Amino acid sequence: MSKVVNGRMTHRHEGELVVFHIGMQINRWWRPDLWLPAFMAMPRMLRELSMDEESGLLGYQLLFGTGGPYVVQYWSSIEQLYAYASAPSQEHRPAWTAFNKAARKAPGAVGVWHETFLVDRAESVYVSTRPMGLAKATEHVAVARRHERAQARFVDGRTAASTPVPSGSD
Repeated sequence: MSKVVNGRMTHRHEGELVVFHIGMQINRWWRPDLWLPAFMAMPRMLRELSMDEESGLLGYQLLFGTGGPYVVQYWSSIEQLYAYASAPSQEHRPAWTAFNKAARKAPGAVGVWHETFLVDRAESVYVSTRPMGLAKATEHVAVARRHERAQARFVDGRTAASTPVPSGSD
């Protein structure tokens, strides 16, 4: 587990950035036979993507919402995200096919959703946290003096920081 980094941190990233939210809405909790296969497919996909440095996945964070689990993913390009989603030789296509087949047998038992954002600018701040979110997926850096306020970080968008995190910060 990573250590808490004291101080005010932000992220730094150059180039295209895509934020992708994907989750499932479990509508019949008492029917794990209907939602568990979809639930179990996501770890396989994340493992596959994480092991392939060319996949375009920069990082992800697993979360739990009011209707079920979801994942926030950070991608280096929209093309790589869509290429993965449509590649027949990768984990996503068979999982999507299996979900659609199961959903037709029990309509409304489980839902899936996603939202895709192509990020033009992003502002972030992390105060005394472990590396997480956008900063963990890109570069976790100290907030520059000229970027003490959120508005200043947002205006500069991708270059809101000055120096990398010193190693061994606690």
